[in-house]
Amino acid sequence: MPGTSDILIVGGGLNGCSLALALAGAGFGVVLIDSQKLDHLLATDFDGRSYALALASQRMLAALGLWPGLAADAQPILQVTASDGNAHSGPSPLHLLFDHAEIEEGPMGWMVEDRHLRQALLAAIAATPAIRHLTAETVTAQRLERQQIVVTLANGDQIAGALLVGCDGRSSATATRAGIKRTGWPYHQTALVCAVAHELPHNGTAHQLFLPPGPLAILPLQGNRSSIVWTETTAQARAIQSWNDAGYLAALRPRFGDFLGRITLTGARFSYPLTLSLATAMTGARLALVGDAAHGIHPLAGQGLNLGLRDSAALAEVLAMALRRGEDIGAPGVLARYQGWRRFDTTTLALATDGFNRLFSNDNPLLRLGRDIGLGLTNAMPALRRHLIREAAGLTGDLPRLMQGKAV
Repeated sequence: MPGTSDILIVGGGLNGCSLALALAGAGFGVVLIDSQKLDHLLATDFDGRSYALALASQRMLAALGLWPGLAADAQPILQVTASDGNAHSGPSPLHLLFDHAEIEEGPMGWMVEDRHLRQALLAAIAATPAIRHLTAETVTAQRLERQQIVVTLANGDQIAGALLVGCDGRSSATATRAGIKRTGWPYHQTALVCAVAHELPHNGTAHQLFLPPGPLAILPLQGNRSSIVWTETTAQARAIQSWNDAGYLAALRPRFGDFLGRITLTGARFSYPLTLSLATAMTGARLALVGDAAHGIHPLAGQGLNLGLRDSAALAEVLAMALRRGEDIGAPGVLARYQGWRRFDTTTLALATDGFNRLFSNDNPLLRLGRDIGLGLTNAMPALRRHLIREAAGLTGDLPRLMQGKAV
């Protein structure tokens, strides 16, 4: 007979861990299945990876009890600038500036390094008896069996639950085994991700520079450091990634500029091919998809993790309400509430980022003039600017309770 639990989560990344904690807090027993080894997950060295957490996502982490341990290592995002530009000519004088002082809630978001967020999540999971965390384990099969879904692990063990949640990324095997297909297209762009140290302070300002090959994001970290998400055509990115650090920096400097003084690399360098990838459904028979397993979008808005956390918050709330009503948490009607809540939001943002990328990732002079005028006009309209700031902070729409800083 297989072991049993209320909910099985495949994928122990940031979304899977956050969801496990949210569900355990709502009274569920959870099995979290992670293919990575625990010692790898607990690595403490800075590897260059960081995340821009919207204010609503920070509130969710606070509601889960994680923020007190993260706050000392988090960098508030106080301003965001967006401008058009070229690698050697610098940004256009017409730009868009978001200032956190224009809203009452505080910083628009926070930059948190991957190592700090991951360690906080894993420590909380280890301290939560309702979560059984299996590491270095993979799921090889899943099947429906009466009122349960049963997964088979690579070691032959079987575990049954009322619901299976796929948090296993864009190539989600959980979705594939359930017959859920994906739609989307490649951008023929690759994101180069790294971190730099610089001479001058960033003052909590994030910069989004739209260059012809793709956007360049410069995001503030604690101290005189910034996280870089640098988009290039795939062929150019492949070449740059193959160069040594000196060559890499020589390519980055004319795009980055000298406004923060001399820059040096710190941590590792990563590259990620960019695609739009949407699952045709976020739910199936006793199954739900969360995060990149449901939607992979362009990183120009920095909203990938925030979207996944909002999925987790919404799913936890839907399931908690179903539990209180005495409903079967894996029933089609329950899962339809989750998909109905999240589908429009995720698809809209995916298409919006796709459109922005197409509009800005070119050097057409007429489009450039239109973009510059549009950014300048938006910057001159305070009401619209405040609305966009609240959007960036994740404070608009039908927010799950966790993203309001409340218990499920």
